[in-house]
Amino acid sequence: MSDFVRIERDGDIGLICLTKPPVNALGVALRSATYDAVQTLLADDSVTAIVLYGEGRFFSAGADIKDFGRASETPTLPDLLKALNDSPKPTVAAMHGVAFGGALELALSCHLRVGIHGLQVGLPEVKLGLLPGAGGSQRLPRLTGMASAIEVICSGRNIADDEALRLGIIARLADGPAREAGISAARDIAAGALSATPTDGLNVAHDEQALAAARQKYSGKLNAPLKAIDAIEAAALPIDEGLPIERALFMELMESDERAGLVHSFFAERATAKIPEAKAEKRAIERIGVVGGGTMGVGIATAALLAGLPVTLIETAEMRIDAARANVEKNLAGAVKRGKLTKATHSVAVANLTASADIGALAKADLVIEAIFEDMEAKAGLFSDLDRICRPGAILATNTSYLDVDAIAATTARPADVIGMHFFSPAHIMRLLEVVVASKTAPEVTATAFDFARKLRKIPVRAGVCDGFIGNRILTRYRKQCEYLVLDGAGFDQVDRALETFGFAMGPFAVGDLAGLDIAKATRDRKAATRPPEERYSRVADLICDQGWHGRKTNIGYYLYEGGKKTGPNPGAEDIVAAERKALGITPKDFTDEDVVARVLTAMIQEAAMILEEGIALRPVDIDAVQLFGYGFPRHRGGPMHMADQIGLSEVIARIETYAAEDAYFWSVPPLLRQMQSAGQSFAALNDKGIST
Repeated sequence: MSDFVRIERDGDIGLICLTKPPVNALGVALRSATYDAVQTLLADDSVTAIVLYGEGRFFSAGADIKDFGRASETPTLPDLLKALNDSPKPTVAAMHGVAFGGALELALSCHLRVGIHGLQVGLPEVKLGLLPGAGGSQRLPRLTGMASAIEVICSGRNIADDEALRLGIIARLADGPAREAGISAARDIAAGALSATPTDGLNVAHDEQALAAARQKYSGKLNAPLKAIDAIEAAALPIDEGLPIERALFMELMESDERAGLVHSFFAERATAKIPEAKAEKRAIERIGVVGGGTMGVGIATAALLAGLPVTLIETAEMRIDAARANVEKNLAGAVKRGKLTKATHSVAVANLTASADIGALAKADLVIEAIFEDMEAKAGLFSDLDRICRPGAILATNTSYLDVDAIAATTARPADVIGMHFFSPAHIMRLLEVVVASKTAPEVTATAFDFARKLRKIPVRAGVCDGFIGNRILTRYRKQCEYLVLDGAGFDQVDRALETFGFAMGPFAVGDLAGLDIAKATRDRKAATRPPEERYSRVADLICDQGWHGRKTNIGYYLYEGGKKTGPNPGAEDIVAAERKALGITPKDFTDEDVVARVLTAMIQEAAMILEEGIALRPVDIDAVQLFGYGFPRHRGGPMHMADQIGLSEVIARIETYAAEDAYFWSVPPLLRQMQSAGQSFAALNDKGIST
C-alpha cells in the first residue's frame, strides 16, 4: 500500500504491518499510512478483525522525535488512535521487541494487546520534557490503576514482558512471530476465548493518596512529571473529557524551554559520532592493556571487561597488584547487583582480567591506555617504554585530563598511533569519553577510538589539544568565576545553592570538598609558573588547603562534615575570605542567585566560544555533550551552547561587556560571537552545517 505499511489478509483477519526500518518510528508518514490502512480495512466487509504488528526487530520504538514539530499535522496520532479505538471490528496490537511512547499509545488504543516474550514497553516522554499526549495518560490508568500508571509514566522506565502482563497492559504473552500471535488472539476473540476491552469502556478510581504522594515527590523538580500527574488525574473523568485535558497539557509542555533542552540533549548524545575520520578503516581491538592500578585505571579496566574484552592491568608496584585486582572484582560484583552482568558473564569478565607488575605483558595488546598520575615526566617515560614494548600498529592512549598529548606522542617513534582518551571517574559508570586527537594522530586511530568508545557504551566527543581540552578548560573558567563571586561578596553556600537550583546536582564548592581540595591545589600549583601576571587570582582555596582542610576526607573544607555528611558552613573558611577581601581592598557586593547563575553561565559560554574559534571542538553540540554527560550540566537546560541560543547572543555579548568593566582580562567578547551576531546566526545553525565524513 505504501513504503511504510503493508496490508495483508489471513482469511477474514486483516493485518497492517509497520514497515518503516530500522525501528518503525511513528513519524508523520507512518502514522498517515497506518491511518489510511485502518480506513481501508474498516471499509472491507470481508474483514472481521484488524491486527497491527511490526516488521524487523521492533513493533515500534515510538514517535519520530524529528517530527515533533509536526504533531498537529493531520491525521494526528490521536486521530489514528481514535480510529482504532472506535473501530466496530476488534483491533489487536501484536508487539515484539519494544513498544515505547507513541507506539505503546497506539497499542493501548487497540481493543487487545498481546506480547512476544522479551517485549519491553514504556512511556518515556517525561525524559524529553513531555507527557504521553495521545491517550497514554488516560488509557494506561484504566488498565493498571492510577497508582501504577503514575509510577510508570512519571519515571519513564521500561517495563519487561512479565510485568506488563501482571499490570494488565498486555493480555497474553506468546512465543513465535508477532504476526501469528496477533492472528491467534483475533481468532480467540471471535471464539470467545479472549475478551476485547476497548479502554474507553473501562473506568479508573480517583486515587487521592497516590496523586498527593506523587506531587510531593516531584515538587520543585521538572515540570513534565507534575503535568503528567495532572493528566493522569483526569483519567478518572469520562475519556472524552480526559483526552482534551491531556492534549492541552501536552501542547503546553511542547512549547516549554524544558522540553527544548531535553530534546537537544537527546540529539547531542547521537551527534558526536559524526567526525571527519568516520570513514577511515578501523583497527581490530581484541586485547586491552591498562597501565595504572589506581581509581581511574581500575575503572577503565572494569569498563573494558564489562564490554567483554580481555584486559591486562599493569600495576608496577608489586604490593598494589592484589588491591587493584580486588577493586576491579568489586566493581564487577557491583555490576551484577545493578543488573549489568549475569552470573555467567561475570565469571567470564573475571577470567578475562590479568593483573601484573610486568609491563612486558603488554607486548601483544592492540590498545594500551595509560592511567597513571598527572605528571608529564612520568607519562613521557612510560610512553617511551610502551613504544619499545608494544607491537607495531598498537594504539597508545593517554588518559591525561590536562597535559599536552602532542608532547606525549613526541616521546615515541610512532606519534600517529598516539591519542588521548580522557575517561571520567568512575570510568566504568560515567558515559563521557573525550577523544583527544593530536596533530599527528592517524585518522584510523581516531576512528578506532570512537568505535572502542561505543563498545564500552560511552559517548565519545572529539577534542583537539589544549590545556584541559573541552571539559576541563570550561571547568577551569567556571571555577574561577565562582571564586571571583566569593571574593566579591557572595558566600560559598549562596553560589552552591544558586547553581543547584539552576539544576546542577552539586555546587562547585560542595564538589570541591567531595573531590578533595588538595587535588585541585596540585593542578593550580602546576600552572602557577605560567599564570599571566595580569590575571586575577583568588588565594582562598590555597589558604584553606594550607590549614590542612581538604574537604570531606578531613571533615572540614569549605564546609564542616560529620560522618561524611555536611553539617554547616566552615567559619574558618569564611574568616579567610573576609581577610582576603580586606587585604585586597574589596568592598563586598550583594549578588542575587540570578546574578550568580548569569555570571557563571556567561563565563562558560565565553570559554566555549573560544574553544570553537580555535577548532578544539568540532561543533557547539560537542561542547554541550561534554558538559551534559561529563560535568553534570542539567539535561533540561541542554548545555551552555543551547542556553546561549535561548538567552540570545546580543544579551550574552551585553553581559560580557558589562562585566568587563570590572575585569577586562577575564571578560572579553570572543570574535566568533561578534561574527555570529552580525550574521544573525545561532549555535544551532553551526551544528546544522554538519561534518564532512
